[in-house]
Amino acid sequence: MQTVAAFDRMGEENAFAVLARAAALQATGRDIVNLGIGQPDFSTPPHIVEAAIKALRDGQHGYTPATGLPATREAVARRTLSLTGVEISPDEVMIMPGGKPTMFAAITLFGEPGAEILYPDPGFPIYRSMIDCTGARAVPVPIREENGFAFSAEETLSKITPKTRLLIINSPANPTGGVTPRTEIEKLVAGLADFPEVAILSDEIYDVMTYDGERHTSLLTFPDIRNRLIVLNGWSKTWAMTGWRMGWSIWPTGPEGGNLYDKVRKLAVNCWSCVNTPSQFAGIAAIDGPQDRVDEMLTAFDSRRKLVVERLNAIPGIRCATPKGAFYAFPNIADLGIKAKVLASRLLEEKGVALVGGPDFGEFGEGYIRLSCAASEERIEEAISRIAEFVEEESGGR
Repeated sequence: MQTVAAFDRMGEENAFAVLARAAALQATGRDIVNLGIGQPDFSTPPHIVEAAIKALRDGQHGYTPATGLPATREAVARRTLSLTGVEISPDEVMIMPGGKPTMFAAITLFGEPGAEILYPDPGFPIYRSMIDCTGARAVPVPIREENGFAFSAEETLSKITPKTRLLIINSPANPTGGVTPRTEIEKLVAGLADFPEVAILSDEIYDVMTYDGERHTSLLTFPDIRNRLIVLNGWSKTWAMTGWRMGWSIWPTGPEGGNLYDKVRKLAVNCWSCVNTPSQFAGIAAIDGPQDRVDEMLTAFDSRRKLVVERLNAIPGIRCATPKGAFYAFPNIADLGIKAKVLASRLLEEKGVALVGGPDFGEFGEGYIRLSCAASEERIEEAISRIAEFVEEESGGR
């Protein structure tokens, strides 16, 4: 059978392949420390779970509007106002089955042969995968260590051509933990005035996860780009709800915004119909309920990232910049003289440490590996001790 070429161009998220291999090794009795998957190691807070159970018991089993329950969209609007100071209409909010469907929708809306889409590199691998799938030209915007893993407004703007349809940005960022300061975002937004036909997808899924006095800057706070701005967010990271598959996005509406909201509503009707009902009630409880468990999780991630940086920087041949956001570290391992994916594979097979090679996040990821800080300090200590042991053995063998 012959399928369409688009599916042959589609890539994957290798963190899931690492997770599968780690699970296979564990099944043989190996002790595996998994720092590969981007998933909080905390349970979903109990009041959120109870909200879903109550919804089921109350008979909330049917379809909802394709855009999401009005109450869920209203909760997102309240949260957006609270965090950003920007008032949005619930009618701009789309409840999605996770964060990836927003990427899928935005990229397929603008991607086709002859078009160009800019994306961060290193960056979340699904950006590049979906751009390639549409047949558009994927244009990487380098995210550089020497810039604190923040994007450069000047370099980003220099990549825009008459063929550019969409610009994807991500701060706080996966895989680097970089947070782009507001001053740089202001420069980007000012420069985008010269390119009014370019839409922007701002992936803000890690918005509350910032450290050392850094603050997330939402692109919603810039009214000049609102009619071409798509914001991706969701419940997965903030409330430890990865398996619930609950995301939201904010879209331009009406003719001035290219009727993007209605186009995505039609996509939902054709594809997933709606997000499952009890999870939407859980999402409301997450936003409106107590946030003490969120604060506890963020405090733990803050402590863990400091531990990771301190321990990695003590290993000869490795240097690790301090991540300012999310829950990842992206250490530079170029001086070890081992390709990043080879190193990641060998650490898993030989030392039982699961992590992800930098090239899985783009061509500019070579020379780096990604570690998730979403593991206990005890397990992080164990993992980095094993990495140090590997490096010592390798250096002794040369």
